[in-house]
Amino acid sequence: MKPVKPVKFMKPARIPRKASAALAVTALLTSPATTAFAQDGSRGVKAEEVRAAGVFVPPSPGRLAEALTYDVKLVPVGARIAVVERVGERAGGRAGEEAAGAATDVRLWVSGLLPHRMYGAHVHTEPCGRTPEEAGPHYQNVKDPEQPSTDPAYANRENEVWLDFTTGSGGRAASESRHTWRFRAGEARSVVIHEHGTATAAGEAGVAGARLACLTVPFE
Repeated sequence: MKPVKPVKFMKPARIPRKASAALAVTALLTSPATTAFAQDGSRGVKAEEVRAAGVFVPPSPGRLAEALTYDVKLVPVGARIAVVERVGERAGGRAGEEAAGAATDVRLWVSGLLPHRMYGAHVHTEPCGRTPEEAGPHYQNVKDPEQPSTDPAYANRENEVWLDFTTGSGGRAASESRHTWRFRAGEARSVVIHEHGTATAAGEAGVAGARLACLTVPFE
C-alpha cells in the first residue's frame, strides 16, 4: 500500500453525463483509456480503467445497492466510497528501473467515515451480498492452498491488494496499491472495508477484524 494525498471525494458530476439518475447514487462503469502510469518522463502505456462509486446504505430485501454498510456506527449510512482500477502493460522505464510488464493500480477514496480512525480494506473475490461473508476471501495472485489464508507467505500486501487507510477530518481518506500482475478474469469482484488495520504476523496475516462495508467492483 502506498499512501495517496487526500483528494476531494468524487461527486456525481464526475460521473459521465450519459449515466442515468440512478447511477448518480451508485456509479459502476468501465471505460478504456490511454493513461501514462509513469509521470517521470518514461514512456506511457495504454491502459483500461474501471471505476466504481457509491453511497453506503444497509442491505435491503429488494435489489442490492453496489455500496453496502453492515455496521452503521463505523460506516454510517450516507458515507461515500470510490475505487479506480487501471490495468495495462507497464512500459519500460529509465536505466535501473523495472522492465516492461503487467501493471495493476487500484486506488480508493472514502468520505463520511469516523474521523481519525484506521480501517482495513482489501479486494475480495465475490460481489457484495446481504451478509458480509458473501464477498468471499481476499483475492490472491498466488492462492494459498490452506483457507482461510493466514500464512504471511500468501497473505501479504504483494500477493493481495491491501488498501488500509486512516481517516482525517470529515472521515476522508485515500489509499493506493500497485502490482506487477493482473487480476484473473472474474475472480476479483469487490472491496471490503474492515474494522482495523491488517495484521501481518504468522497465524493472523491478512486479518483486519469484522467486515464493516462493501463496494462491488467489476475489476479487469
